[in-house]
Parts: sequence; C-alpha cells; structure tokens
Amino acid sequence: MPKLKTKRAAAKRFKVTGTGKLKRSKAYKSHILTKKTTKRKRNLRKSAITDKTNEKNMKKILPYL
Repeated sequence: MPKLKTKRAAAKRFKVTGTGKLKRSKAYKSHILTKKTTKRKRNLRKSAITDKTNEKNMKKILPYL
C-alpha cells in the first residue's frame, strides 16, 4: 500500500484539537466588511469545530493530522 498524500489546501485550513475534532476558521471575513456589524465581524474571528457530517471526508483528505 503506497503512502497517502495529504491535500495541502485542507492542511492549511484545519487543525486537530486535543480530543481529535477538526478546528476551522469562519468564512465571510475577508472583504465587504463595511456593511457587516461590529458584533458579526467579532464573532467571525472565533474558530469553529467542523460539522460531524463533514468529519469523515476531512479525515480521509488529511490522513496524517
């Protein structure tokens, strides 16, 4: 069985927590920020946990994380 390649784009976007969950950053924080409220922008700074439905696919893409 050959070694599996990690998808580099995904490796840059996801980190694994101590319990094995995948941590990600939130979207919609790069541009068109003037119309977004301060509260909304502040909440977009926080990291989020990847949804359970996507976790199986993400583990396949990131075999060595």
